Amino acid sequence: MPKLMIIIASTRPGRIGLPVGRWFVAEATRDSRFEIDVVDLAELQLPFMDEPHHPRLRQYTQPHTLQWSARVEGADAFVLVMPEYNYGYSAPLKNALDYLCQEWAHKPVGLVSYGGIAAGTRAQQQLKPILLALRMAVAAESVMIPFVGHLVQDGVFHPDDSTVQSAGRMLDEIARLQVALAPLHRA
Repeated sequence: MPKLMIIIASTRPGRIGLPVGRWFVAEATRDSRFEIDVVDLAELQLPFMDEPHHPRLRQYTQPHTLQWSARVEGADAFVLVMPEYNYGYSAPLKNALDYLCQEWAHKPVGLVSYGGIAAGTRAQQQLKPILLALRMAVAAESVMIPFVGHLVQDGVFHPDDSTVQSAGRMLDEIARLQVALAPLHRA
């Protein structure tokens, strides 16, 4: 069974990303096509890039980088649960991506974004060139959640039907991409 890593990209106290991430983990678990690995960047606590060599060389010196590399290498696909901050993606997400290079290559990635009226659309659009530079296959289907604050009550995210349907379509596409890309990644 392929391993789907779900990365919760917001790290600030009181973040909405945690309830949204928990909801998506439940959706992916219910889907049952993937083994799930949840990475909460607030818990991972990667320092800002502190490796002396370019990540493409894989000459890591820090224990946290070696652990992160092994965990990402072991994943077959990814979903990034991400906020939109000031029209962009979060610094901890960019940092987590930048630590590595080859480990991301030839694997699908889906995007779950949230925010106000724009629903994280601008953050998704800014992040896509970075994901492509890492040779990831960005799923065309994504989940965009507008006015997310209205959908979280008592720490629980309550999606509408269209959000649940978007998640299902994105998981379908990730599953197809993962099968198609598996030979490339193994090579």
